[in-house]
Amino acid sequence: MKILLHSPFRSAAIALATLALLSGCASFSTDGGMADVATLTRERTGQIPQHVRSDSERSSLDKTVRDLLAQPLSADSAVQIALINNPGLQAKLAELGIAEADLVQAGRMRNPGFSFGRLSGGGTVEIDRSVMFDLVGLLTIPMRSKIESGRFEQAKLQAASDAVNVAGETRRAYFNAVAAQQSMLFMAQAKEAAEAGAELAQGMLKVGNWNKLDAAREQMAYADTLAQHARSRQYALGTREHLTRMLGLLRTDQALVLPATLPDLPTMPTELGKLEAQAMQQRLDVQMAKRDAEATASALGLTRATRFINMLDAGYINKSENGSPRSNGYEISLELPIFDWGSAKTGRAEALYMQALHRTAETAVRAQSEVRERYAAYRTAYDLSLHYRDEVVPLRKQISEEMLLRYNGMLASVFDLLADARVQINAVNAAITAQRDYWLAETDLQLAINGSGTAQASAAFTNTVSASSTAEEH
Repeated sequence: MKILLHSPFRSAAIALATLALLSGCASFSTDGGMADVATLTRERTGQIPQHVRSDSERSSLDKTVRDLLAQPLSADSAVQIALINNPGLQAKLAELGIAEADLVQAGRMRNPGFSFGRLSGGGTVEIDRSVMFDLVGLLTIPMRSKIESGRFEQAKLQAASDAVNVAGETRRAYFNAVAAQQSMLFMAQAKEAAEAGAELAQGMLKVGNWNKLDAAREQMAYADTLAQHARSRQYALGTREHLTRMLGLLRTDQALVLPATLPDLPTMPTELGKLEAQAMQQRLDVQMAKRDAEATASALGLTRATRFINMLDAGYINKSENGSPRSNGYEISLELPIFDWGSAKTGRAEALYMQALHRTAETAVRAQSEVRERYAAYRTAYDLSLHYRDEVVPLRKQISEEMLLRYNGMLASVFDLLADARVQINAVNAAITAQRDYWLAETDLQLAINGSGTAQASAAFTNTVSASSTAEEH
């Protein structure tokens, strides 16, 4: 429907121009929201992510990466490199720019439309000219800007969550790589001991001082140890490559220099205390779920406000005919709610809002449960690692010393000594695995408190505990 009003145009044009000018004030921020993301990430990881947006920034950060790689890598330095060099994280941080662009767009008025028509016939020429403005879009700029502002804040939380998750996965990759390298070195020692035993057994068999059964047993022990050493080398390579991917390094980058051993256990484990309440305040997925519910509620308010007016355009019309004076006026165009009263649109928005509320509740329940589960795994891993360090390894060392005394007193053979050495190396290897499990569990606990949790943490811990038991049995 179009309504033509013949009245002076100057005051209306001034009002529309003023509103259009005000609607164009929306602009981009200087940091693209990275300052808030950096604060959220630093509070949870102690490190700051960097979003690379120019060649000069890339060159500066490349120098930082080279300086960090020039020294033995620590867990913190590995996280620092990943937060500035992981290409997957850089791609996710680009979502901030998309969200901010939507926010800026929401604060701007839609461009006016211009139409021109010409009719001629019977010696008469009729020309229509009109400029149309989106009045509904103009009037709803504050509400749309509020909605997009909430989504921008949610995008910041998502970017911080992605950074925290990358930091957590990098720490896991780091501890896995260090433990795998340490285990590989111990398996190399076990291989040398088994090889020496097999060669000695074959030599004694040739001179008739050893029977075929015991010689075959030594040869079998050497064959098994050789296979375990090969698997440990492959596992060390795999974990190292996983760490390399998390750090975003290429083959042409500097080689990773990992420490020889894992960090020592802390003197005392963390107590459960108020970790559940802390998770409710700090977990980024909980905050994102709340933001989503708030944004959906704002969108519902917008839907109810515009349910009957789907389009409202107003503008200036200029009309002239041959030999007739030019006429001016206004034109208003709107849809009449005859067939669609907007009930379906509003019902959909209300269903989305209820969905957001239930998802928020689900996220809160899952967060509290994950904290309890991760803490139980953390304490179990700490107690197991402490048990290996203070009980199993010292006992194996004492047994080896006693075995050496018996060998020196000719009460035990060299094969008994070699067999004991293999058992001791396996015990130390199991202790390394238990120590690694602790640091992995500690990382998962921090993610459960500060990030978005890790769905694979429990399975990973179960697998590593099984691996520890298997290693100890051998």
